[in-house]
Amino acid sequence: MEKANIFQVKHFAVHDGPGIRTTVFFKACPLKCIWCHNPEGLGPQRELSFVEHKCINCQGCISACPNGAHYTDENGVHRFNRELCVSCGACVDACYNSCLTLYGTEVSSDELLKELLEDRDFYDSSQGGVTLSGGECLMQADFCQELLSKLKKLGIHTAVDTCGFVSRSALDKVIPYTDLFLYDLKAADEEVHIKCTGQSNKLILENLSYLSSLGKPLEIRIPYVPDFNSDQMEKLSDIIAPLTSVTGVRVLGYHNFAKSKYSSLGIPCTLPERLPEPEELEKAREVLKVAGIKVLE
Repeated sequence: MEKANIFQVKHFAVHDGPGIRTTVFFKACPLKCIWCHNPEGLGPQRELSFVEHKCINCQGCISACPNGAHYTDENGVHRFNRELCVSCGACVDACYNSCLTLYGTEVSSDELLKELLEDRDFYDSSQGGVTLSGGECLMQADFCQELLSKLKKLGIHTAVDTCGFVSRSALDKVIPYTDLFLYDLKAADEEVHIKCTGQSNKLILENLSYLSSLGKPLEIRIPYVPDFNSDQMEKLSDIIAPLTSVTGVRVLGYHNFAKSKYSSLGIPCTLPERLPEPEELEKAREVLKVAGIKVLE
C-alpha cells in the first residue's frame, strides 16, 4: 500500500471543484511561483512553523525538544534554532498556545479514505466530492492513483488540481479515475513563466493539449498577478480557445494573505506587493469572454 506526505485535509471546501468537497493538500511542488500562497507545500520534507507573536514563553517546547532547538536567550526570550530542528513534532504537542505547527504527515490511502468518507453525506447532497491538490499532488502519482481508484469504486466525484509540470506517465496513472482536472496556467510566454515560476511552460502546455485531446473535463485557473503575468491574458486566450474539453476558466486575483506563513517557516517571502484592482480583474475576464471562452466567477 502506498503512503503519501500531506500537509492539510480541508473539509467543506467550496472553491476546489463542484459542490462541497474535501481537499487533500500534498507536500512538494516542482514550481516555485513567486506568489505561492501555500509555501508549506513547496518542499517534500516535514517542516515546523513557528508563529513567534503567539508565543507566551510557556517553555513547554524547550523541555520537549530532544535537540535543544528551542531555548531562551539571556533576556529570557524564547528562541528557535531551525538548524537543530529535525521536525519530530515533540514540541508541537507541548506548545500551550498552539504557535507551533508541523507540516507533513505520512498517511496510507486507507487511512485517508476513512477520513474522506466522513464527509460523504455532504458530497452526495451537493454533488461534491474529493479534490487532490498541493503543492503538486502528482509528484506522488502512485498514491493518487491508488486513492482515486478507491474513491471511484465508491461513486465519489474526483478532481485533481495540478500545475501540469509533471510527467506524462504521472498523468496517465490518474486519468482513468479523475472526473475533473483543475489546471493552472500562469503565463503563455516561456520567459515570463520562467521568471515567475522557475520553470519552462512547454511541458505544461503539452500536457494541457494531451488532456483536452482525450476529452477530459478541464477547469483552467489563471492567477492574475499585476506586473508579473497581467500582460498574458490575450495570449492565454489564444491557447485556451481551441481546447474542446474546457468547462470554464477562472481568473483568480492574487492575494498576499500567506505573508505570515513565510516568516513562520523561516523562508524568504517572495510575495509581490501590488494587489490587483477589481477593474483589472474584470478587464482580464473580458479578454477571455471576447475570445468565446466561458468565464467562471
